[in-house]
Amino acid sequence: MVPKLMLLRILIVTILFFCPITMLASSQAQIAKPGCKSRCGNVSIPYPFGIGSPGCFHDKWFEIYCRNSTTPFLRLINAQELEVLLIEIEKRTLKVRNPITFRNCEPTKRFQEAANLTESPFVFSQKMNRFTAVSCDVLALMKSAAADSNVSKTLSACMSICDKSITTRETSCNGMNCCQTTIPTNLVAFSTKFDTEQTNRGEKCMYAFLVELEWFQLNRSGKFSDIIELEDVPVVLEWRIYNWTVEEFGPIRNGTNIRGHYSSHSQGHYSNNSYCQSGADGARPSVQCFCRPGFEGNPYVHDGCIDTNECEQSDRNYCGHGLCVNRLGGYECYWPERKKPTDKRVILGLSMGFGLLLLIITGWCLHKVIKKRKRIRRKEKFFKRNGGLLLHQQMSSSNKVNVDKTKLFSSKELKKATDNFNKGRILGQGGQGTVYKGMLSDGRIVAVKKSTILDEDKLVQFINEVVILSQINHRNVVKLLGCCLETEVPLLVYEFIPNGTLSEYIHNKNEEFPLTWEIRLRVATEIAGALSYLHSAASFPIYHRDVKSTNILLDEKYRAKIADFGTSKSVNIDQTHVTTLVHGTFGYLDPEYFQSNQFTDKSDVYSFGVLLVELLTGQKAISTTRSKEGRSLATHFILSMQQNRLFDILDENVFEGPKDEIMVVAYIANRCVNLNGRKRPTMKEVTVELEGIQISERASDHVQHEYYEEVEYVRTEQIEPWDVVSTSIGSALDSSGDRHELPLLSFTSH
Repeated sequence: MVPKLMLLRILIVTILFFCPITMLASSQAQIAKPGCKSRCGNVSIPYPFGIGSPGCFHDKWFEIYCRNSTTPFLRLINAQELEVLLIEIEKRTLKVRNPITFRNCEPTKRFQEAANLTESPFVFSQKMNRFTAVSCDVLALMKSAAADSNVSKTLSACMSICDKSITTRETSCNGMNCCQTTIPTNLVAFSTKFDTEQTNRGEKCMYAFLVELEWFQLNRSGKFSDIIELEDVPVVLEWRIYNWTVEEFGPIRNGTNIRGHYSSHSQGHYSNNSYCQSGADGARPSVQCFCRPGFEGNPYVHDGCIDTNECEQSDRNYCGHGLCVNRLGGYECYWPERKKPTDKRVILGLSMGFGLLLLIITGWCLHKVIKKRKRIRRKEKFFKRNGGLLLHQQMSSSNKVNVDKTKLFSSKELKKATDNFNKGRILGQGGQGTVYKGMLSDGRIVAVKKSTILDEDKLVQFINEVVILSQINHRNVVKLLGCCLETEVPLLVYEFIPNGTLSEYIHNKNEEFPLTWEIRLRVATEIAGALSYLHSAASFPIYHRDVKSTNILLDEKYRAKIADFGTSKSVNIDQTHVTTLVHGTFGYLDPEYFQSNQFTDKSDVYSFGVLLVELLTGQKAISTTRSKEGRSLATHFILSMQQNRLFDILDENVFEGPKDEIMVVAYIANRCVNLNGRKRPTMKEVTVELEGIQISERASDHVQHEYYEEVEYVRTEQIEPWDVVSTSIGSALDSSGDRHELPLLSFTSH
């Protein structure tokens, strides 16, 4: 019973609403005025255009001539004729044939200019047309249509580049043998010129034209090589009605007039389904008419706008699964009546909703628990992979490491400290990782070193640096605060050293803090003292293995601090050397270590000697600007000492110091870079001598003399088994009366 009732209601609705609308929609919309022809050949001629008597078109500009009843065309000034291809009322456009302008082509290709639309209601459409030129290395110009070519302005232009490849000639107009450009708005006339003075001198065929962009791209697939066979191409004109009257279009207030309430015998083209708007194009008022929403057709004739049947538009499904009923100017959707849900259905719906909500909450909680467990397992995985077990083993099994002072930071704490490792926090980058500036929760400023992706060798270096730095407690060694092993790559946390590296101050002159002789001497003494501590005063001797100016940092008081212990080695007290693969920086690398793979404390002495020469000369350890034999700073310095040219290579700030002190420091550096490791002093001896020079600056001449005798005695006693310097070097320094005189210490050459 219910289905039959429903079908009956649907049938009634269809009869009452659908049939009248169907009858209205089935009638064809009127496009021309009554009694006037609406077609010429295959082209529809809607009003305000028309054929025949003056009443069939708006004014003379809209008169269409139909030649042989097949070809419509317009007549412009100067008896110009434009063949009409298409008139679109909705877009207010007119498509016509436009001649191609040829130059230097076949004799049959005569020179033609585009139509002149001056004083007409037509303009070339800027949006739908493109100025196109086909040529080879020719500049095509669109000029204003002035009588005198010398005063005409360039409206648009494009230039094509020669490309003789067949592929390019047959593809899109992209500047290779063909170019396109836009045109100005409200264009009514132009002339085409070719500039060939700088290009092909006008010897090759060239042609240009204004063309409908859609036709050029779609109908011809962007190809242009066969356009030369044509005489004209389609172009789109836009039109407006300028000479309008109230009798024809009705009174327009506030720019808009909704037509209606006029008798059927009125001569005006009024309709309830259209409206007109006034506008202005320059100084000329104009009018444009439109169909109301839900209607389509020609708004310029009486009852030219008919209802749009939305229900028959297959590309749009306005009502989905419901019944679509067309209305005048719109549509309505109807759906079959649905029974009201019973109490059981309400309860069932609520129960299902509550169950679904409970399921979502449970799933969310499980997701959080699983995510937390995965995060914990991930951290444990990283801890093991980053050497956490190895570090813990070394911490617990060796009395070398100060466990209490080596803190394990959490990844969350360090991410917060470095603003999630913001690039703006980067202090520096190197081969072993990137260093970020951070602030801990207690307010301490720290440097966080984020290692690069680790392989097994780098992992050993990382653990080695933690273990080594945990043994050291010296004011001139960077302090390790802790590390983090639960991230993808391990992190080290150091005290923050604010003033950068020593290398920056040596090689980049700093007016705010120039490296005077006193500062250089103090920095050298501090570095020597720290290395002496590592070699002889630490619980186990430590070889740094990478002493260089970039690994020396300066704190807020410009005190030197040694950093980067990734390759350092801790040895037993009775061990004299370490046999390893060669590691270090060229220019600072001990030649004996490079040849034998055996690193000793004298290898660090050699690297310090290069650093000391760097402080004296201000030059880099390796430089291609020096001669081939002197590219190594150590070699360059030794040669200069042998040739008695020390003061020729010193930095200008070093000359501020006393000559005798400079000579002593240079002599120390010379001994440190001796190619024979046994003839180099120990870092302890170097420290004593440098400290002695510092003390001599503040002592009287008498105290200074006594101090140097004592230093000479101590040095001679400590290094008696070794030759301090070779005879050749000694002779280079032995020249009485010359400005390169011997230092105050009297050394004996063996």
